[in-house]
Amino acid sequence: MTPAPGGFTDETFAAFLKGRDEPSWLADRRRSAFGRFKATPLPTLRDEEWRRTDLRALKLDQFAPPAPAEPSEAARAALEPAYRGLDSLYGTGIALVDGHAARSPDPSKLGGAVFVDLASAVQEHGELLKDLLMTEAFRDDADAFAALHAACWTGGALLYVPKGVKVETPLFHLVGLSAEGGADLSHTLVVLEEGAEATLVQETIGLDRGKAPGLHVGGVELILRRGSRLRFVNIQNWDTSTWHLSRERAVVGPDAALQWTVGGLGSRLAKVNQEVALVGRGARAQVNGVMFPTGRQNLTYITRQDHVAPNTTSDLLYKGGLKDRSRLVWRGMIKVEPDAQHTDAYQKNDNLVLDADARADSIPGLEIEANEVRCTHGATAGPVDPEMVFYARSRGVDEATATRLIVEGFFANVYDRISVEPVREALALAVAQKLELGSAPTLASAEAAGV
Repeated sequence: MTPAPGGFTDETFAAFLKGRDEPSWLADRRRSAFGRFKATPLPTLRDEEWRRTDLRALKLDQFAPPAPAEPSEAARAALEPAYRGLDSLYGTGIALVDGHAARSPDPSKLGGAVFVDLASAVQEHGELLKDLLMTEAFRDDADAFAALHAACWTGGALLYVPKGVKVETPLFHLVGLSAEGGADLSHTLVVLEEGAEATLVQETIGLDRGKAPGLHVGGVELILRRGSRLRFVNIQNWDTSTWHLSRERAVVGPDAALQWTVGGLGSRLAKVNQEVALVGRGARAQVNGVMFPTGRQNLTYITRQDHVAPNTTSDLLYKGGLKDRSRLVWRGMIKVEPDAQHTDAYQKNDNLVLDADARADSIPGLEIEANEVRCTHGATAGPVDPEMVFYARSRGVDEATATRLIVEGFFANVYDRISVEPVREALALAVAQKLELGSAPTLASAEAAGV
């Protein structure tokens, strides 16, 4: 599927809308968002949030809204090994390539939940989407890319778990971009009603793209109602020719609990905004991050823990390793609203810089408007301790093995927090391969390699 030339213009957007069979409410929302995209300047290095993320080499006129044509058999075939690998690790899932569904989940394993690709959800669950899609957990006016996503999203998944339903088996959502597809704008919407429980593992991958440029402008929204429980894993593993821009937000209701694990392994450049809003009394969130850029990769993660209601808890731990001339930026904020008394919030970012030309920037922040709270933060960055390497070598361990063992130990405590065992093991194997080879396998192939 070759994107139409000309970028995201009035002409390409009109052709995009014409090729979609969607209800009027959705088309109207798309037009409104596209108007905001045209009226909003693209971010530059002069914008505070983007001053460490250089987009000057990104040429939007190389891309366009995805065409309505189905992906080729070659693109589907390239996705198949990863899909089958995940299918063997988890219960069932959705696979998309170039914005189109390539595999559907087994309904017998859903336990009463609705789990469909988002295009099918528009047709089959339109009234549900009308009230939920980009209404609670996604701001399409946040920047030009958020507006572009809201206007031109294609593909993605809806997971809706009704009240009291517990999906016993972990689900997965695989998103692939082939060399034929220039842009992916997939959107993930997860809604857990009161007392519901589920686990969803999402991974994005590049499929035999070579040097063909790719663009991902994504969105994730997680909505947890009272007393619900969600484990969500989001692994970014694009090839190094793909630009990755994503806005992700969770809204956690009273007594609900979220465990959100993020992996940043691939892409040429990534800029991710990850927000957790604790809007109900007793809401809890644990956020885990594992990042490992190599080569000239540039990964930026902007996190926000927003405590709106009293008696809420958040715990964020991000760890990064860097090689070669890569760069890793983390900027975190704990925001405590005036009514959020008895907040307990923590954020920590540690980085292990493995080469002299690599660079890590850590910028923690607190904004507290309540007086009965406990909020702490911290950040570290530094090289491998030479004394630790010397200690290992004095006992017959070569330098490369010693470094690998130290890196494994550095990431161990964040791995221990991840309660989805195949993800924990696969991330450890993927980081080990990045350390040795500079590239990471998919979760499925990493896990297979460790069996």
